[in-house]
Amino acid sequence: MNQKTSPEHIQTSLAASLTLGFQHGSFHRNAKLKGLNLLLHYQEGCSGRCAFCGLSKERKEGLKGKTFIRVDWPLYPLDEIIEKTKGKDQIHRVCISMITHPKALEDTIYVIKQFKEKTDLFISVLITPTLIHHLEPLERMKKAGADRIGVAIDAATPELFDRLRGKGVNGPHRWGHYWKVVEMATEVFGKFYVGIHLIVGLGETEREMVQAIQRGQEMGASTHLFSFFPERGSPMESHPSPSLDQYRRIQLARWIINENLGSINQMRFDKEGKLIDFGIGIEPLIELGEPFMTSGCPGRDGKVACNRPYGNERPSGPIRNFPFRPEKEDIEEIRRQLEY
Repeated sequence: MNQKTSPEHIQTSLAASLTLGFQHGSFHRNAKLKGLNLLLHYQEGCSGRCAFCGLSKERKEGLKGKTFIRVDWPLYPLDEIIEKTKGKDQIHRVCISMITHPKALEDTIYVIKQFKEKTDLFISVLITPTLIHHLEPLERMKKAGADRIGVAIDAATPELFDRLRGKGVNGPHRWGHYWKVVEMATEVFGKFYVGIHLIVGLGETEREMVQAIQRGQEMGASTHLFSFFPERGSPMESHPSPSLDQYRRIQLARWIINENLGSINQMRFDKEGKLIDFGIGIEPLIELGEPFMTSGCPGRDGKVACNRPYGNERPSGPIRNFPFRPEKEDIEEIRRQLEY
């Protein structure tokens, strides 16, 4: 039986499937996907057991398909995906996401090479640090054609990481090793050619999340921010999404730190760890709108290419990560959400 697995077959996000014409549909408010998100696929699945993830081994059986970051990820032949990217000028970058599987490292390098040889897209890799123990795999990815690396740390504190991704769920991932691989990636790819993923709303305080963002910045890694969305059937399916005001404050703090407008040292928090003073005036930042857009790797125009339309929320809203510049009405809604 010919099983469809990577590297010959690979999953795409629903947004990518629509953009490439595999499926038919339209985007709310005419959002345009600029980054092609791909996910390695194996019959055995991912050996990670992360409590919040739709790919987790701990996810309930019997569900029709598995979602990941809220949406379905249909499976297609890699050659067809590459062919359909040609002539799609709106797509600037491809991001290849590894999973925790013995074949993932070699297959990722194969997929990088295929895109490098056959397209003009920039190439990012969302790596699995648990599979990487020295510089050589990272050097091979760079030589194959990748220009940026992402590390999904996700949880903002060692305690949360261990409880949700490590020993607490009998998972293979370790907090210290993930940060060590961030350091290794900056050594190979250069500072700020590395990004970390953090998920707001896993149980951390706002102070703890800002501390993680600041740590990444000081290591040479920008933060790509996500808002927790409960995956049906996962161990955290009943855990609520963070409040909008909490998420907006963290978006502003991330922007201030990643744009070198300030640091955690000038910010103030209350006794519960809530951010109450950014240390600079935030009205110009609210009016700018960009702090509330999706954060990710850039495209040919220097703007974020990995804009993941509606990956954090339903299109009916409210929109948490804007895949386009917020309009006047959006800015007014953001002000209300911030209670500002």
